[in-house]
Amino acid sequence: MTERCQRVPARSASLDEVLPDPWPGGRIELDRETAARSLVALVLTVVELLRQLMERQAIRRVDQGDLSDAQVEQIGDTLMALDQRMHELCDHFGLTIEDLNLDLGPLGPLLSRD
Repeated sequence: MTERCQRVPARSASLDEVLPDPWPGGRIELDRETAARSLVALVLTVVELLRQLMERQAIRRVDQGDLSDAQVEQIGDTLMALDQRMHELCDHFGLTIEDLNLDLGPLGPLLSRD
């Protein structure tokens, strides 16, 4: 074999040797309030994402002319009620809609800013 292609003796490294310890103390220090607030933010993020997707789908159907005037009115009322309820839930838990928007790096934000 050439020098570049020499075999290195196989040695299995433990995961602790390969990756640095993200919590040097060995424990994650979380308080209940922080954990609960983070969980609420995650749930509300998923709900807001679904609400925005439903809104876009409804707008697409309205633009296509697939719906009667009564259906358009019902969809509009429902979407406004959902938007209002989301703001109420955010207020109740001390969050804003902007708090729910995850930054996906090069993909941009998760939620639209419309």
